[in-house]
Amino acid sequence: MIKAVVFDVGETLIDETRIWSRWADRLGVTRLTFQGVLGGMAALGRSHRDAFEVVRPGLDVEAEIEAWKADDPEGLRNNFDADDLYPDVREGLAALRAAGFQVIIAGNQPVEAFEALRLMELPVDSVHTSDGWGVAKPAPEFFAKVAAVAGVTPGEILYVGDRLDNDVRPARAAGMRTALLRRGPWGFLHAERPEAAEADLVLDGLAGLPGLARELG
Repeated sequence: MIKAVVFDVGETLIDETRIWSRWADRLGVTRLTFQGVLGGMAALGRSHRDAFEVVRPGLDVEAEIEAWKADDPEGLRNNFDADDLYPDVREGLAALRAAGFQVIIAGNQPVEAFEALRLMELPVDSVHTSDGWGVAKPAPEFFAKVAAVAGVTPGEILYVGDRLDNDVRPARAAGMRTALLRRGPWGFLHAERPEAAEADLVLDGLAGLPGLARELG
């Protein structure tokens, strides 16, 4: 049976609209333009990092982030806070815990995201980030870490994310059950692909997830 439900972060729990809007403002392009280019990267199966190269060829993204921190040391910059949670997140996570599931957050995120998520006081058992672990999805080592912190076998874990390439397929290869969430550009586009059938579940939200997780058992 499923004993632990593990969640990705961006466009799974966190609505990244404000993040990408701030980046558009920073880069001097319209928000529609930058978000449209991001959608194009999703459709082409390319990294979101390629969107920066399209709108600002030659941009050193890491240097730009450091410059942004210097310009606005107290601001959110490219980070997030509780206002960016999707509306069903708190209730959905709480329902899973009430149903007896271990609930874990583990996604590709910078160090700063750990503190941001911790401050939200979400109803979860633990929070982990790729930077904190020193390994990122889709590496098998990331999913080995997930199983280790959950303390259960991979087959007893349901991994929930918005992408086939970073979430569903590598988690499935690690022996986990998987759910593809139709959120954000990658989520909606990936749900249209034939490979979406590899996911155990394709979800439009977190409502009803405790019952669905039990049925997978």
